[in-house]
Amino acid sequence: MHAPGIWGILIVAVVVVLLFGRGKIAGLMGEVASGIKSFQKGMRDEDKPAPQINASATTAEPAAQPEKKDA
Repeated sequence: MHAPGIWGILIVAVVVVLLFGRGKIAGLMGEVASGIKSFQKGMRDEDKPAPQINASATTAEPAAQPEKKDA
């Protein structure tokens, strides 16, 4: 087997561009980039420890307003 020459690479590139079009290839590369960024963000979030939830702490209800007395 031999490595493809420059002409073989150019022919394959032209065929790919003709089949898929420039816009579709650019959109596909953008989706791949966003997928990689999302994966990296997920890996960073996985390294951080999960926050501990204190079961005894409850949310307090707002205090009732005192009634006004009409004088």
